[in-house]
Amino acid sequence: MRRVRNGRTPNRLRVMLSESDIAAALSKLPGWKLEGRKLHRDYKFADFVTAFGFMTSVALIAQSMDHHPEWFNVWNIVSIDLSTHDARGITALDVKLAHSMEEMANRFLQLGT
Repeated sequence: MRRVRNGRTPNRLRVMLSESDIAAALSKLPGWKLEGRKLHRDYKFADFVTAFGFMTSVALIAQSMDHHPEWFNVWNIVSIDLSTHDARGITALDVKLAHSMEEMANRFLQLGT
């Protein structure tokens, strides 16, 4: 992703999406749903180490995007909520991070099988 001078992601990615844009995005994100004004997903991994490995890998991606998830971990479960606080809703940045999380989760879920 291209970075702007101040280190933040481009503003066009921080514009709140319409309901139809969110619905279209969710149709391409299996397991994700709309909860309140946030994208939500629960992942279940084989064990704590795999769940924490997933979170660590996603943390590096999120940091590079300057976009940080709200998440919660108990043993092998990682619960995630995504929204863009500056926009007070869901933006393309949330969708982009959700897709990155899906790619990473698939790698870690394969480790547990």
